[in-house]
Formats: sequence, structure tokens, C-alpha cells
Amino acid sequence: MKIAGSTVLVTGASSGIGAELAPQLAERGATVGIVARRADRLEEVLDRCRAHTPDSRAIAADLGDLERAERVALETWDAFGHLDCLVNNAAIGKRKHTLDLTVDDLHRTMDVNFFAPIRMAMALLPRMRERGSGLLVNVSSMGGRLGIVHEAAYCAAKFAMCGWSESARVDLAGTGIDVKLVLPGPIDTEIWEQQPGELPGLYDGPFVSAADCAADIVRAIESDGFEFYAPEEVAGGFGSQKEIVVGKTQDVDAFVELLVAMKPPDS
Repeated sequence: MKIAGSTVLVTGASSGIGAELAPQLAERGATVGIVARRADRLEEVLDRCRAHTPDSRAIAADLGDLERAERVALETWDAFGHLDCLVNNAAIGKRKHTLDLTVDDLHRTMDVNFFAPIRMAMALLPRMRERGSGLLVNVSSMGGRLGIVHEAAYCAAKFAMCGWSESARVDLAGTGIDVKLVLPGPIDTEIWEQQPGELPGLYDGPFVSAADCAADIVRAIESDGFEFYAPEEVAGGFGSQKEIVVGKTQDVDAFVELLVAMKPPDS
């Protein structure tokens, strides 16, 4: 997709990857719609976007409200006249032992991380099809390809996003609508902060900056292809993220046993 002159909606734009991605897109000439819960933080990001594209706009909304999420997508389309691209970036973490997860934990995580982005995409698909063009960029996670200790709910949502994206990419071939899947690795964002009632993250770095991850998403938007790793190489010399995923698929049993061996005692 050509970014200059396009209209793009970015979710989860008040911090982290989204807060870096939206201004980078605006700097390249995109009029950007940004959405997140925290209106004050969102206005700071909007100022950065409007320095490049003055018609960019912000919408404060909790995308865990699924009907509201759909309305945000359609209202942004109407405000701009159309949308060339939806970047589904918003997500929450959920670090709890599987035995401690509640049904409410699972529903909230699935709503924000899977149902909201996919319902937003589905709301836009008829309009994109009628227009004959459109791009859906779903920001999943390495946790959408690999199970992570204490993150069953989070991984479930991110695996679901990967599966939907793959199938949709095939179904939509030839319609003018493209689907891209981005898999960030360990990125320096608020998702690593321990939340009340949850466990700390076991990974303690090194991390890739949110700005660098956003730049990888920009490159994905401008490139051919479906699946993109952000970054391609894991920080700290752990190698290629794609090779880690491919290695897992070659012997899933061995990979799971390795994770079991690596987890801390009593966890």
C-alpha cells in the first residue's frame, strides 16, 4: 500500500507500538485515525500526527465494548470518506497461572485481543469490497505462534488472531483486500508491567523499542507478503524469530518439554 495520501485507523494508539506507529504513518503522508481508552494520552499522539497531516483525528473508546469497537471503525470510515487500512494493534496482557484464570479473565482478554479487532475488520470488509481495495494489518505476537508460561488467555487470543488472518488472507485473494499479520517479539511497552492480581513477566530483556517495532510495521504495510516478524532478529542474540517458530513446528513435543524445563520452580 502507498502510505502517502492514504487514510489509516490505528488502535491502541495511546502508548507503546501504536503511539509510535501513528506519527510515523502521518510523517509519511497518511491521515490517521487513532483510538484508545486514555483520552489525555491520545491527544498527545494526535498532536504529533497533526504536525504532518492536520486532518488526523482521535477517538477515545474502550474496544472491550465490542459494539463500540464496530462503531469506531465505521464512524472513522465515514469521517474520512473511506479507510485504506485498519491496523489492529490494541491488546492487553494477562499473566496468570492457568489454574488461577477466571472465566471473566478469559472473556476480557479474548474481547480486547481478538473479538474487537476482528469485528472491526468484519464491519469494514463489505465497504472495502465495494470499493475494491483495503488493507487489514493484524498485530498479533510471538505469543500467537508459541505458548508462553502463565499466558494461556493471552496466547489463546493471539493464536486466534493468527488463524483468522491466515484464512481471511486466502478467502480475500482477488478481491482487492489484503491481509497482513505482524508478530512482534519482546517490545519495550507497558504490556510488561505487572498488573494487580497478576504474575510478573519472566522475560527481563533485552527489549526492542516501540519506535523500531513501529518502523517494522510501516515496512510491512509497504511490502509484499503476509507474515512479518518485528523485529526479524530477537534482541540479545537469540536469533531469527521465524527460525524459532519453524523450529517449534518441526518438533512440537520437544519444544513444549523445553519450555516445561525452563519454567521456574513452583510456577
